[in-house]
Amino acid sequence: MSLYVGNLSYEVDEEDLKQVFGDYGTVKNVQIPKDRETGRVRGFAFVEMSSEAEETAAIDALDTAEWMGRSLKVNKAKPKENRGSFGGGRRGNNGGYSGGGYSRY
Repeated sequence: MSLYVGNLSYEVDEEDLKQVFGDYGTVKNVQIPKDRETGRVRGFAFVEMSSEAEETAAIDALDTAEWMGRSLKVNKAKPKENRGSFGGGRRGNNGGYSGGGYSRY
């Protein structure tokens, strides 16, 4: 189980989060997603702790807490949704293109 941490400063790094959440238990893992194009932190992270009791303590203490000039949003992370495929598959009839009404014959 892991925690979602939202409304983060764009200056935050993994060590910052380990230090803050470490006050409430053992931090097993920290993931800070970055924008693919800019490489900039996206403003949220996932923190995995050793036990559910530690996660609950961190949520109770840090949700809505002011940190690095921002009001944090901390809650249990929801499982990633399977969104399916976004295209990539070919449609029949030349990928959906009808050729503009012209015939080759």
